[in-house]
Amino acid sequence: MSDKELYLNYEKYLDKEVVLEGWIRNHRKQKEFGFISFSDGTYFPQIQIVYDNKLDNFSTITKFHIGSSIRVRGIVVKSPKENQAFEIHALEIVLLGDCPEDYPIQPKRHSREFLREQAYLRPRTNLFQAVFKVRSKAAFAIHEYFQNKDFVYLHAPLITASDCEGAGEMFHVTSFDLENIPKDENGNVDYSKDFFGKMASLTVSGQLQAETFALAYKNVYTFGPTFRAENSNTKTHASEFWMIEPEMAFCDLEKDMDVMEDMLKYIVNYVLKNCKEELKFLNNFVEKGLIEKLEKLVNSKAVRITHHEAIEILKNSGKDFEFTPEFSEDLAREHEKYLTEEKYHCPVFVYDWPKDIKAFYMRLNDDLETVGAVDLLVPGSGELMGGSQREERYDVLMHRMEEMNVSRDELSWYLKLREYGGCIHSGFGMGFERLIMYLTGVENIRDVIPYPRTPKSCDF
Repeated sequence: MSDKELYLNYEKYLDKEVVLEGWIRNHRKQKEFGFISFSDGTYFPQIQIVYDNKLDNFSTITKFHIGSSIRVRGIVVKSPKENQAFEIHALEIVLLGDCPEDYPIQPKRHSREFLREQAYLRPRTNLFQAVFKVRSKAAFAIHEYFQNKDFVYLHAPLITASDCEGAGEMFHVTSFDLENIPKDENGNVDYSKDFFGKMASLTVSGQLQAETFALAYKNVYTFGPTFRAENSNTKTHASEFWMIEPEMAFCDLEKDMDVMEDMLKYIVNYVLKNCKEELKFLNNFVEKGLIEKLEKLVNSKAVRITHHEAIEILKNSGKDFEFTPEFSEDLAREHEKYLTEEKYHCPVFVYDWPKDIKAFYMRLNDDLETVGAVDLLVPGSGELMGGSQREERYDVLMHRMEEMNVSRDELSWYLKLREYGGCIHSGFGMGFERLIMYLTGVENIRDVIPYPRTPKSCDF
């Protein structure tokens, strides 16, 4: 039997014998009896095991250490505690796997920095048990949302010769002996002798490949790891992270925004319904008002404004921003916060951005100054998703690539896609870890990834 099965149906098991297997989370011993806080990881609240000196191995049980795995056979009884529905009166407790006294995860509050150093053990703490259960449920909700709408799930390649964002911050993939790299007659690296016969990298996005499948299946999505060789040590950057990237044929920017909002509300609502105990803990100990924030988002309607309108609102706000809002520039975090939390008190779509600060594949608007790009800003987090209507016109796309020094040779297949039955299409991307930070209130991306990869850090 699992903890979850027992918790959800405990009345059925009252005064009956059950057998549980799991780990000791806390152990309080007294002269004639003891209490073990027990968990098998299937349900967030722990179960209290009560044992006494009537057991043959009572003295041995009192020496069981925190972290040890045990098997418990006992009777389910109503608990005298108000905040606890039931407890187990032990008939037998068997040690399955001992644990030393210097086990790092003791029943006390540990710093998150310390727990990152013990990343292989931190899922055993309340905080990370809650965070990674939310992560699991949110991942399932994403697949359920798109599968219910008949989107095709695409496994985009992780090794690519295409730089979707054009930023150049990519991890290179090679089979070369790094101590003896072949060079050509000009002294340059001879990639023709490498494994793929050309320069290859870990992907920064599956978007371009997803576009090709969207023009065959109409609606597709990717959900997998992406990589950025960006030497950044902020709370919101990691070198390996997961992305959700839907692409939709016959879809303009308005429909793109509809899906962005609908998908987000579906995921948040799913987590609210299926992670109640975890969210209750996170609401009490990580972010006060977390549940209210999430419920408010589900029940809200997002505002839609252009980038030009957003800058005008910010300039006329009377606020003394640290970074002056400019029509030709990106929004700062303080600008996003003002729009979502002071001006509108709800999610805000900002669309039609200046073309010079956006990617080459975004559709050029009729004003020739802006592109059909959009960011979704949410209260308490800022930018959560970004998308665009993709440029479907061959000549315009080719001109934009030339303007932005994007190689036409490397992306010739992407250009040709516009000649072979092209159509209006749109898509967006959402960083999964950024979503988990929003759902849990945890502020550092290193604490929502099981084993974070950041500059100078590749442990476990």
